[in-house]
Amino acid sequence: MSIIGEILKRAVEISDTIFKNPHPPTAQLEALKQLLASAKDTEFGKKYDFSSLLELEDPREEYAQRVPYFNYEDMKSEWWHRTIAGEEDVTWPGKVAYFAVSSGTTSARKRIPVTDEMIKSIQRGGRQQIKAMADFDLPADFFTKEVLMFGSSTELKEVDGRKEGEISGISASQIPFWFEGFYRPGKEISSITDWDERVDALCREAKNWDIGAISGIPSWIEVMLKRVIEYYQVDTIHDIWPNLQVYTSGGVAFEPYKKGFDRITSQPLTVIDTYLASEGYIATQLRKDTDAMALITDNGIYFEFIPFIPENVDEDGNVKQHVKPIKIEDVALDKDYVLVISTVSGAWRYMIGDTIAFTDKERAEIKITGRTKHFLNVVGSHLSVIQMNRAVSTIEDKSGCDIKEFTVAAVEVDGEYIHRWYLGIDGELCLSTADAASWIDEYLKEHNKNYNVARGKALKGVEVMQLPVDTFQKWTAETKQKGGQVKVPRVMNTKDVEEWEAFISQ
Repeated sequence: MSIIGEILKRAVEISDTIFKNPHPPTAQLEALKQLLASAKDTEFGKKYDFSSLLELEDPREEYAQRVPYFNYEDMKSEWWHRTIAGEEDVTWPGKVAYFAVSSGTTSARKRIPVTDEMIKSIQRGGRQQIKAMADFDLPADFFTKEVLMFGSSTELKEVDGRKEGEISGISASQIPFWFEGFYRPGKEISSITDWDERVDALCREAKNWDIGAISGIPSWIEVMLKRVIEYYQVDTIHDIWPNLQVYTSGGVAFEPYKKGFDRITSQPLTVIDTYLASEGYIATQLRKDTDAMALITDNGIYFEFIPFIPENVDEDGNVKQHVKPIKIEDVALDKDYVLVISTVSGAWRYMIGDTIAFTDKERAEIKITGRTKHFLNVVGSHLSVIQMNRAVSTIEDKSGCDIKEFTVAAVEVDGEYIHRWYLGIDGELCLSTADAASWIDEYLKEHNKNYNVARGKALKGVEVMQLPVDTFQKWTAETKQKGGQVKVPRVMNTKDVEEWEAFISQ
């Protein structure tokens, strides 16, 4: 057992005992005050008089009354268009050098400001994740192994004096010097812009690395691992990297991909969930006894929570301006909330588009339950992504098929609405679509009272179409881009589903 590994493991264990998560309400109050103090002299801070808010012992309620909710389009049209044009001190002090370009699962591509303070916040979030590994009983040797971070290209695009790229590429381009010796695939390969070329370069070098952990979006990480296995003509990835022990997932639920990972590994992996969005490092899993993630409450992000019920949200998934937010100390367990954030990148009361539910109030632990635009509610069914995932798992259990991807749409057929499910099968198309539709319908009737009511009224049925899983990958590659942060939308609107059906008909 490596002496260096023992030293590093002990250092992680000691830091974990020293740096425990703070009391969430206290940390959040302090986070808001720090944000207000930093931005009080910006154009945004002057308009909403942040200086007077700082005179209050607890400015949270007044802040919520004074500053409206913003979605991306509102923030850009009113404020960020000036930031993108290079103006200083608009919503955050100074000039913003980096912009995270989102993959746009629910709208056109976005450019989210990424300030120097946000880069530091993301790095602190990463260190929090490393410290949390003390709870996962990893052997000392693990702490000497290399880490493969495979997301977007670190070759950022220069546009009018600013740099643009996906958040994974921006954060990887800013890795601290002390981590460079552990970081793979390294700066040269990571800077290759074409995803397939980057994978090819990775494959050529893979045998020279001793990978202990991998981080990235599960759908694309699985594709990459299969390419490595094929390149070396071996059975599993552990034939190449025998010390691979940890997979850090993010962005989507890992469960749908577990069977696929099991087939390409010969040893169990410790899966650790994280929540890194274009807008910041939101949460990370801190304990092995749960797959929930703890909100990082003292790291430059202030959180507000809006109950996700029809009267609080408009048809586009935006919170209505009159709705009062819930403070972190007042949330309820197992209830869907729209997540609203204010950040060190100058996002204020910003609707990130995600919905979450608390699983532990004291630890501020959450699960992502879906997207505000990915709830299927055209005819009052109010389906969350979690319920959709569970319905798909039911089909897998009953059929034995491996469903890697799916998307759902409410479509009108002969004047009546149905839910049409498109299921991406890994391997042979083995599904009875009639049985699958029945299983989905029965599961959702039993577990969602709104769906059950809708089925007795405007929702007339369920249809299922099975497709090879690579159909979804080809679609994202052609309509968005390949690899990186790209995720398949779980719910499609009318325009998207028309384009999708035209694509699959080819």
